[in-house]
Amino acid sequence: MKNVLKKLQDARMKLGAQAIKKTGHNKFANYYYMELSDFLVPVQSIFSEIGLCGVVSFGADLATLTITDLDSAEQVLITSPMSSAALKGCHEVQNLGAVQTYIRRYLWVAALEIVEHDALDSTTGNTPKSPVKAALDGVTVNAEDEAYLKELAGEIVELVEGQNNPAGGFDLMENAKLDQDQKLFLWNLLQPNSKTRSSLKREGDLRKANPK
Repeated sequence: MKNVLKKLQDARMKLGAQAIKKTGHNKFANYYYMELSDFLVPVQSIFSEIGLCGVVSFGADLATLTITDLDSAEQVLITSPMSSAALKGCHEVQNLGAVQTYIRRYLWVAALEIVEHDALDSTTGNTPKSPVKAALDGVTVNAEDEAYLKELAGEIVELVEGQNNPAGGFDLMENAKLDQDQKLFLWNLLQPNSKTRSSLKREGDLRKANPK
């Protein structure tokens, strides 16, 4: 494993030294992030230069990025659970493509240790690293939960308003497995986005009326 790990670290350092433009935009938290297309071409160029090859594969339950050292044949595996999408107006293959694109980005971000500085700055502000409480309309969560819930809120707003996909936003919220305080904090975060809240409420009412 020594050879492939050294090369992977070299790739991370080379990528980190490049100025890559961020074209993705989270409208809720107002920060920019790297789309897959922003960094994948530079990554492939770096991999080719140092002798690495990355291949993403998808199983029923697990997606895997296999990074192989072309000289030693050593491998590193990066995995992620599979997910699902239900984009409005899209057929099954399009939904599958959306999921695979999202997970491919997640795997590459994890493998290359890409840090979304703007995302962290926008969601955490100047919050100290020690556990603190963040109060919103009488509901308190710790600093880590606050950052996560702000990120989650941004993704939900993007699904509901940006992609006109309230079902996907509702699924994202439900699959997060939040406790009661976290749910209330998230709902309060969404208060400025009345369209998102009303769409989520309608989606929830529809599911209650038509349980699967």
